[in-house]
Amino acid sequence: MTEQTGPNGADAASTDADAGRFVVEHEVAVPPAQVFALLADPARHHETEPGDWVREAIDPAPITEVGQVFGMNMGFPQDGTPYTMHNRVIAFEQDRTLAWEPGQFDQNGELGTGGWIWRYDLEPTASGTRIQLTYDWSAVPAELQEQFSLPPFQPSFLEKSLQHLEAALTR
Repeated sequence: MTEQTGPNGADAASTDADAGRFVVEHEVAVPPAQVFALLADPARHHETEPGDWVREAIDPAPITEVGQVFGMNMGFPQDGTPYTMHNRVIAFEQDRTLAWEPGQFDQNGELGTGGWIWRYDLEPTASGTRIQLTYDWSAVPAELQEQFSLPPFQPSFLEKSLQHLEAALTR
């Protein structure tokens, strides 16, 4: 495991690829409620992504509860080929925690997930909010990890994602 701290001490990345997860932190000068509102708005998720992977929400209804499924139009980073992901919310604590597991519906309408999770934890600070973003693929079977080349990015992608989130919050 490695730890990295930015020049002001506010940014940190913890990487433990052997354990199947990346965790990054970033502090922003806005309250947790404002951060959570953006994260709970699928129509704004593309603003948190440093490339063109996440595109528009299929249904822009706000995320409000565990078990909710929200769909996103996506594009493969390698060539832009469009696809869709449907995300089941697995943790929801207003202004504190939001997590989901991406998946796709099969021909019978059942949502199958691959086992990886996106999770945001928000902690109020004296100057705003500490955001912890976790990408966890530890529950993905080894054969699927290989098939999907997990993790599909380095921790720096998550760091850039939090920088994009901060920029979206200050627009």
